Amino acid sequence: FLEKYAERNSILSQKFLLEHPFLPYGQTANLGIRQIIFTKTGLFRPYLTTGGDADICWRIQQETDYKLTFVTTAIIRHRHRSNFKELKSQWLRYGRSNLYLHELYGVDLMRDFTVKEGIYRVGRWLLKEIPRDTIKLIQGKGNPLDLIKMPIDLFNFYARSQGQKNAKLSEEAKQIDWL
Repeated sequence: FLEKYAERNSILSQKFLLEHPFLPYGQTANLGIRQIIFTKTGLFRPYLTTGGDADICWRIQQETDYKLTFVTTAIIRHRHRSNFKELKSQWLRYGRSNLYLHELYGVDLMRDFTVKEGIYRVGRWLLKEIPRDTIKLIQGKGNPLDLIKMPIDLFNFYARSQGQKNAKLSEEAKQIDWL
């Protein structure tokens, strides 16, 4: 059900990355880069443990005239996380990436998870979203995954917030390797 949740909610969709407020980027899970570009911008940072996809795309756009192109006809097959341990690891890594990219480029950090917001969102889920989504399900207009979307979203938000809070960018991670 976690894989279906991720697919339904466009987790790993390039759409959101191409609309990033700093600069667009592609995820390395489905990104191709021409070799000649590496000679101009360098390779991936070998000690940057996460966020390398945004970093390389942003360097390409800032240091060259090359443009990112989204190929709508490309077929990408990807398995989403299938258990909570893997899902938590993924979102912790996204949080660390937020901090690293903030330190390298000054991009905005995401807001921190607060207990107040968690309580508000659980209350909203129980009092508004579950009744609404149950009615839709009964009418044949809903999806059972909608009933559990908010707790999974909250789990992800908390993990991402923790990853961002506990991350530390090493000096080594600022190094770029070259061909």
